[in-house]
Amino acid sequence: MRKAAVIGSPIEHSLSPVLHNAAYAALGLDWEYTRLECTEAEVPALVASLGPEWVGLSCTMPTKRAALAFASVVTPRASAVGAANTLVRNGSEWHADCTDVDGVVGALREKGFSSGTHGVVLGAGGTATAALAGFAALGISSASLVVRDPSRAGEALETASRVGITVEVLELSSVDLGVLAGASDVVVSTVPAEATVPLAADLARAPYVLDVIYHPWPTPVAAAVEASGARLATGLDMLLHQAFGQVEQFTGKPAPQDVMRSALDAALAARA
Repeated sequence: MRKAAVIGSPIEHSLSPVLHNAAYAALGLDWEYTRLECTEAEVPALVASLGPEWVGLSCTMPTKRAALAFASVVTPRASAVGAANTLVRNGSEWHADCTDVDGVVGALREKGFSSGTHGVVLGAGGTATAALAGFAALGISSASLVVRDPSRAGEALETASRVGITVEVLELSSVDLGVLAGASDVVVSTVPAEATVPLAADLARAPYVLDVIYHPWPTPVAAAVEASGARLATGLDMLLHQAFGQVEQFTGKPAPQDVMRSALDAALAARA
């Protein structure tokens, strides 16, 4: 039996097994996909211990940077983001990629986004770097990075430079977020739901908004966007689209997207 897993810490609530196991069953593959608790420091030993039956790993926080460092081969977009959410075995080597970029691009395109020139990213963490790489893939040439502490924007700025996006860093306390969002083509919020309570109405002035947070639901941003009539892409949309890319890299077959979407809907209904 071939095996794959999602690694990270904490990992018990990951929905990745729902998506992957549904995909493998639909593809007629007798494969097993599980969860493995793993900290950043434990990544090298864990991956090195896996036998030849292992085909790939999905990497969630806090393992993404360690996965990138461990890999023998790294895709340009994983290098640009500075993190890998995907490890794929190729013989004796592990190849690293970042399908989080697919997640951003796919989530926005699914909601109708086709082109634009300027985007806004709220936050400067790991998801923000994937968002900037996603902007580049969507043809967006400039972005505003809105953060509480500009001194923590270094990694995001490095990613922007690598993917060819011009970025201005703006301090949240001194920016008119409503005006900024209203003048942009798309906004991506990467910060916790509770932090967006006073910001949600301003963010919803953009025509397209991706809120990467999906628990608890609805988030303040989601509620504001729905009320405004703008187009809302969610963290669940992003989760699906990044998983499509992983399934295809692990199996070499097209991802059964409808099956995976239905499995996610059923799992969420059961949790509710």
